[in-house]
Amino acid sequence: MEEKKGKLFDEITYPSDLRKLDVNDLPEVCESLRQFIIDELSNNPGHFGASLGVVELTVALHYAYNTPYDLLVWDVGHQAYGHKIITGRKDRFHTNRKYKGISGFPKPSESEYDTFGVGHSSTSISAALGMAVASKLKGEKDRKIVAVIGDGSMTGGLAFEGLNNAAVNKSDLLVILNDNNMAIDPNVGGLSNYLLNISRSQTYNKLKREIWDGLGKLNGLGPRARRIVQKMDNALKNMLLKQSNFFEGMGLRYFGPVDGHDVVYLSKVLTSLRDIPGPKLLHVITKKGKGFLQAEINQTQFHAPGKFNKKTGELLDCGCVIDKPPKFQSVFGETLAELALQNDRIVGITPAMPSGCSMNIMMEKMPERVFDVGIAEQHAVTFSAGLAQQGMLPFCNIYSTFMQRAYDQVIHDVATQNLNVVFCLDRGGLVGADGATHHGVFDLAYMRNIPNMIVSAPMDERELRNLMFTAQKKNYGPFSIRYPRGCGSLVNWRTPMEEIEIGKGRKLNDGDQLTILTIGTMGVHARRAVKKLSREEISIAHYDLRFVKPIDEELLHEVFRKFTKVITVEDGVVQGGFGSAVLEFMSKNHYHAELTMMGVPDRFIEHGTIEELQRECGYDFKGIYKKVKELLS
Repeated sequence: MEEKKGKLFDEITYPSDLRKLDVNDLPEVCESLRQFIIDELSNNPGHFGASLGVVELTVALHYAYNTPYDLLVWDVGHQAYGHKIITGRKDRFHTNRKYKGISGFPKPSESEYDTFGVGHSSTSISAALGMAVASKLKGEKDRKIVAVIGDGSMTGGLAFEGLNNAAVNKSDLLVILNDNNMAIDPNVGGLSNYLLNISRSQTYNKLKREIWDGLGKLNGLGPRARRIVQKMDNALKNMLLKQSNFFEGMGLRYFGPVDGHDVVYLSKVLTSLRDIPGPKLLHVITKKGKGFLQAEINQTQFHAPGKFNKKTGELLDCGCVIDKPPKFQSVFGETLAELALQNDRIVGITPAMPSGCSMNIMMEKMPERVFDVGIAEQHAVTFSAGLAQQGMLPFCNIYSTFMQRAYDQVIHDVATQNLNVVFCLDRGGLVGADGATHHGVFDLAYMRNIPNMIVSAPMDERELRNLMFTAQKKNYGPFSIRYPRGCGSLVNWRTPMEEIEIGKGRKLNDGDQLTILTIGTMGVHARRAVKKLSREEISIAHYDLRFVKPIDEELLHEVFRKFTKVITVEDGVVQGGFGSAVLEFMSKNHYHAELTMMGVPDRFIEHGTIEELQRECGYDFKGIYKKVKELLS
């Protein structure tokens, strides 16, 4: 029986194979696909709950639409594992997120079924609308465009910009709102409450079901069918006036909510929608983690759980090892809560990442002083600016890669007014398996060119605490602190916090043959290299700059008066970053030295472990050691 059950799934390599099946075979396919995802991700960690939640939607979409000619845009991309598996990558899925393997997100260079690169959220509607308009201009009247937006993405402002334009553009576009009331943490805000009210309205849902049943009985959409649809629309609009449907009010035809786990019914709905022209939105209700009990119960934990026992749900790699350094995010979270107890001006702001950045620690203790604003980085920054303008001290924690989305607000709303907002940029540097869209490698460069901005990076956990302590001591204006993903280097990090002089670095090791200048946690790699070199009687000086801006010019004068060979090391792009700041100092002060800048080269770095990627870029411990030997040879 089990062998028979898996047979249909085994025969599916591409959606064209799926479309050969009877619609009543689809539940069996979904069961096998869901089990395949569970089996694979229990051993090869990735984004788990989101992909489980859209198994039926994925199968129904590829069954109802003629992909890859019809275009599907996924948002956010970590919903798309099932999509990848049934679009020719089943045999390669074991390489998902691994070095030189397939990407964890849709990637056009990887497959023609991946229509748009989607790592960040809220981009699908705008991209899909652009595709729909392009198809119209090219005369492709039979091509269908679908945007699948979910997992909190609808809370992003760009999604509403896309909806606003789609409503008046009148292009043939279907937006599927995958409503699971979750991002990584539970969704927040007025839209989330609004969708919940719609999904619970019995009268509203009864009418919608009757309409879909009526549509399902129609054989094509001839004149009579159009009259019936119009009649249904009129009845629906009367109800919508009472329900005050947001989407219909904008000019998008709204359908739903429908059960996102009834694959047979969902396939029929999607088939009917293919023939309805114009911009429209289908509201689909799903459960994140569907089909794996522990993921359904603990949705935040099973967003990306690491390795787990697929039978019991027990997490096998929780990081809870005795005498292991904590994650930087945990140090941030605990330190922020500690500082907030001492300073009642401190407030915390996060765009939908309270667990991801550990601001949930302060949230549990002082819920009235922590604000989760949804996936809305631009709003998070300007909201912080408003708080600061009225004398509060916002610690605005945004992942480095996501801060790119709010760059104008950092400049226009914070820096030009010299407001005291502390930007805590988590996941600075190469982040590993999430790949090119998530590497936080640009922040040192894009922050240091903003007037009034202090740009800093701690080498270890104690330095992170000290920088956070320093940032709230005085009104320093905009203050950026970036730190990496993962664990630090110190087990005993809970020491009394000390104020650091702004713009002052420190000498970690004296030497006379060459000097290494580092920023952030690259100092740990350099320190290892210096120790190994010292055992070989090679004398290397090492300085931890702490600040990229203002940079410690007194320290740099000391360095360039003494050394003719200098190396800079940063976990970020070389162009415009820390090394560039040192080079500018050299040029301004007419120093002539051999400066070697180590960091991320001028290309997008793919996915792999952090260690593999730093090795590829040449600035891991071995790369630094090798470069010193090369320069001194």
